[in-house]
Amino acid sequence: MATLIPARLPRLKGVARGGLAGLAGAGVGATAQFATVVLVTRGTNPETAGAFFATTALYLMIAGILRLDAGNGLIYFIARSRPFGYRCTSGYVRAALVPVVTLSLVTGAVIGLSTPDPAFRVLAVALPVVVCADIMVAATRGFGVMRPTVLLSGVLQPIAQLAGVATVVLSGARSVPLLAAAWALPSLPVLLLAARWLRRRLPYAPYLPGTAHDLWRYTWPRSLAAAIQAVFQRIDIVIVAVLAGPVEAAVYTAATRFKIVGQLANQGLTQAVQPKLIDALTADDVPRARELYQSATMWLVLVTWPVWLGYATLAPWLLGLFGDGYASGVPVALVLAATMMLATACGMVDVVLTAAGHTRSSLANLIAAIAVTVALDMLLIPSHGALGAALGWAGGTLVKNLLPLWRIHRRYGLRPFGVHSLAALRSWRAR
Repeated sequence: MATLIPARLPRLKGVARGGLAGLAGAGVGATAQFATVVLVTRGTNPETAGAFFATTALYLMIAGILRLDAGNGLIYFIARSRPFGYRCTSGYVRAALVPVVTLSLVTGAVIGLSTPDPAFRVLAVALPVVVCADIMVAATRGFGVMRPTVLLSGVLQPIAQLAGVATVVLSGARSVPLLAAAWALPSLPVLLLAARWLRRRLPYAPYLPGTAHDLWRYTWPRSLAAAIQAVFQRIDIVIVAVLAGPVEAAVYTAATRFKIVGQLANQGLTQAVQPKLIDALTADDVPRARELYQSATMWLVLVTWPVWLGYATLAPWLLGLFGDGYASGVPVALVLAATMMLATACGMVDVVLTAAGHTRSSLANLIAAIAVTVALDMLLIPSHGALGAALGWAGGTLVKNLLPLWRIHRRYGLRPFGVHSLAALRSWRAR
């Protein structure tokens, strides 16, 4: 077996390089987002901070629904068209954007006209830009490259958000609408730069009949799943704000802010591995898919477990960075760290499931996860506040990871750890 591992190292290193690029962007993004939360919590009172976090969480839920997971649909079709020189892929981009832009404009107009909240009116104007920026950046990954994602989503956007929020806080204005505007504005240059990158690389082709049908036949189950995922990621903050008030929402957001580290690390590796998984599973190359899955899982564990162990140990000091009163979130931090370690050990199970085309199974898993989360939140938040929300989120996260793990093992015999884990570990040591 030892003689096989060195022969696999070049292929693993190719995955590792892409994964490290994604992780580098994730690290910058996580640091900037953490600094943004610190600025808001220390520069404003807990009521303002809680209102800002709840407003942006609800807004991101809406944006996640409106994206319809068109970005991942484009990754799938662009990656599949690589052997044909990316012919006709410009038609898929148009087929993806037309319904998304239409829904975003209509939703933004409805929100802007119906809500009395000035912060939501500001965000309603930015809604189509925020939604389309994410889709365009995702489409660049269909070419098997990570640089646009790292530079635009990983570096430019979070750093520009940090700079904008810092300007508002230091100016003394510190209102939720101004903070929301500073947070949303960086999506515009991200959209323009991603669109320019794609335009230079996608050959223009006439729109072929059936293009939209093919795209959305594949994507619609993922559209529902992505909507549920967007709700799953942020509904806990909104429920805490409604049931326990903005102060508890601020504490919960601060204590769970490190959740973004695991999410971005997973996202960084996923963005590098996803097109290769699609290629392997489309070709029915289960051994190659097993190699990618196990090596990516090991890399994810090696990168994130030290972070979670450190966070659990240093939580009292780290939460003190957010200001007075936030140290009460230490139990939330401990629940977060333990849950993320367990979830990380499962690997990118949902990505494997959807790369194999089982989008309906992914949707069913997410529905089960959000049902568990909401049920536990409603039961526990009134009596336990932020800790109740953390326990609800933990229950949903375990369901979200264990169900697809069981499905891919039953269908393909895939496990998150195996012989390729050792190869990935050796690649890590040799990097």
